[in-house]
Amino acid sequence: MDSTRKRALITGITGQDGSYLAELLLENGYEVYGLVRRLSTPNYGRIEHILDKIHLRDGDLHDQSSLLAALRDIQPVEVYNLAAQSFVATSWTQAVLTGESAALGVTRLLDAIRLTNPEIRFYQASSSEMFGKVVETPQRETTPFYPRSPYAVAKVYGHWITVNYRESYGMHTTSGILFNHESERRGLEFVTRKVTHNVAKIKLGLANELRIGNLDARRDWGYAPDYVRAMWMMLQQDTPDDFVIATGEQHTVETLVDTAFNCVDLDWKNYVVQDPRYMRPAEVDALLGDASKAGRILGWEPQVAFSEMIQRMVENDLRLLKDQHRL
Repeated sequence: MDSTRKRALITGITGQDGSYLAELLLENGYEVYGLVRRLSTPNYGRIEHILDKIHLRDGDLHDQSSLLAALRDIQPVEVYNLAAQSFVATSWTQAVLTGESAALGVTRLLDAIRLTNPEIRFYQASSSEMFGKVVETPQRETTPFYPRSPYAVAKVYGHWITVNYRESYGMHTTSGILFNHESERRGLEFVTRKVTHNVAKIKLGLANELRIGNLDARRDWGYAPDYVRAMWMMLQQDTPDDFVIATGEQHTVETLVDTAFNCVDLDWKNYVVQDPRYMRPAEVDALLGDASKAGRILGWEPQVAFSEMIQRMVENDLRLLKDQHRL
């Protein structure tokens, strides 16, 4: 361990946000540690290029003793909790597992910090899904939550337990209420990456249709590297607080599809099939965030526009598929 460098611990380091955050912290001179679950096949694809620069540690949000041991050994100044069962659709079929990681897992980690070193600064990954069936538009920090999935309900718990530890123990705990944020590293099960990946397959002649659910759902989509920058900025503040991070622009899934097909000069109407299998039991119709507080206090604003993000994702998927199929 280098005692002169700030140490940070990231749970969920192998995910989209965790990998970008690890890169950002390395650029800012941190010694970066990642908590990873024991898996029969490690999933290090997103962090392969920085494995020699970071430290990985076995641990699990389901296991309090592993969290306590990691905190004692690493002695981080900042902890970023990005780990959870994060796919909304799966939360209906694995509701208890989702609650264990996204709700109780947050409590275990917060309590481990309280017992080890309550001076550690803590970031909780909250979600715009907590707003669910929205009661006002746009959604801001004061908007009441109305969660519409087991995932969103668990995230509301994680959010409020973070506030509770801040107010009960005077800990520096902050929640970022992040609206949808995507990138080339997004998992294939998420609608943006599903679209860009299938558009690339259709363009290359590897597929002839894209099956999708609700084309009318509206989301506020931003670029993941912009959003992890906001996470870091939050923990640099003297006073912990909660912040909505969003672009303030709304697009339908149909617009997403149209934009992606336009990147390869194809008309989406010739390839898209609506499939009821991809409809949610309870739909979140429209999300639109107001990030003015983050702009005012953090000085944060998004840098990559929606159309540019989709273009990057489509081009990346074209490259990946060409390499994979030697095209």
